[in-house]
Amino acid sequence: MNKSNSRWLWLIVGGCLLVILIALFLPREHRKPNADRASTNEIASGSAADASHVPRARFLQRSARSEAAPSPTAEEIVASKVRQFSHNRRALAHAMADRVKIAVPSDVERFFAAVETGHWNEIDSAFKPLADRYNAKPRPHDIDILWGPILETLGAAESAHDWPAQKLLDYGDAVLSSLRPGMVYVGGTDPGRFIPTLLNETTDGERHIIVTQNGLGASSYLDYLNFLYSDRLTTLTHEDSNRAFQEYLADFQQRLAHDQQFPDEPRQVLPGENNRAKRDGTSNFTITSKDGLVGVSGDVAIMAVNERLLQMLLQKNPELSFAIEQSFPLKSTYADATPLGPIMELRVQDSQNVFTAERAAQSVDYWRTTAQQLLADPEAAGSLETRMAYAKMAFEQASLLLDHHYSAEAEQSFRLANEICPSSSEAAFRLSDLLTRSGRANEAAELLEDFARRNPEKRAAVEEFRQSHPGRDETAPKPPSIP
Repeated sequence: MNKSNSRWLWLIVGGCLLVILIALFLPREHRKPNADRASTNEIASGSAADASHVPRARFLQRSARSEAAPSPTAEEIVASKVRQFSHNRRALAHAMADRVKIAVPSDVERFFAAVETGHWNEIDSAFKPLADRYNAKPRPHDIDILWGPILETLGAAESAHDWPAQKLLDYGDAVLSSLRPGMVYVGGTDPGRFIPTLLNETTDGERHIIVTQNGLGASSYLDYLNFLYSDRLTTLTHEDSNRAFQEYLADFQQRLAHDQQFPDEPRQVLPGENNRAKRDGTSNFTITSKDGLVGVSGDVAIMAVNERLLQMLLQKNPELSFAIEQSFPLKSTYADATPLGPIMELRVQDSQNVFTAERAAQSVDYWRTTAQQLLADPEAAGSLETRMAYAKMAFEQASLLLDHHYSAEAEQSFRLANEICPSSSEAAFRLSDLLTRSGRANEAAELLEDFARRNPEKRAAVEEFRQSHPGRDETAPKPPSIP
């Protein structure tokens, strides 16, 4: 074979090899699905073939598919949080029962199981026998011990049932996001207590200490706080509670004696605080004493005792900062309080956070913006619970503004509260009281008449308010003194 033929042979052989190599390296479409499944399975199972070995285009395609998965709805988020919270409080109930060597009753177990189903009728049915046992006299020891986690779980479930899910999440975030790190939150109203507690315990991030101003007078609630927070908070004792009751009783008796001795002077006993019988024959204020322990009943009296206990809690924890959402005005806290988002910061000592005219204007701006957002949102506008909760915070801040002599700003906030919830009698009464105190009695009367016309079912309450607040500028009773 000559050299020319040899070269052609090598060229032919080389060409064939090149064709074979090209064929080998070209992608084969019919093999791609199997390769994809193998790669996906290896990644999912955590095998040696991790994401770094998968072609980038294929990995991005998988990521895009994952991102396209539907996010949970607000309803699903809230339902999941309620289940998680119930599971948490059920575990707490067992831990508390173990500490005092009692068994968790079967009806308590049934209640927590009902909450975890998410069916409100089952929850309500399971709670009723617990409420009956709690209200029995004498109260069973086991239900008294476990009432804290039971009531918080009911409050969370009831809020989820009553509120639009997204509005619940928004409200809880508005409260919790206003808190600074390490702040203790004092809830007041049912939504102001239970919704932040639900989100606080089921959301990543700092877990704030949360207490309620309404329960401080109950010995079982003090035990619950001690169980929850004794490592983070100097809690109140039963001795503190008894001292607060005794101090209130002495103060009440002194003011009552004044009113009896000087009937022509402004009354010092508050409306609703005396021992006058209601139409149903019950008393709206009673004092009981047993074995040296003092108890009171009636909203005004109970909240006066709770106010004293809150002051004790503040004094016991001078290093902590506190914020509050009020269910009842605790005026002894107003002097060094300032607006904080939708709520109030207590015991403000930092010069950067003191209550200035600028802060007062910012508070009004906050509520103006909030009112606009709520009224423009059909879901919020259609939810009485949502509007009542926001209106309550607005007019409580307005009362704080008024106490600091920002009268014009207070009036604006009272009016915004009335816009947020036109059916709130408390918002209307607070604004009417301000108008009367400022010498605008005719305007106050028109306001009340208009409110009664728009809310005929509340006319009786309007008449009762008129009778108990005849002319508040000079004869308004002073609140009980708090040391």
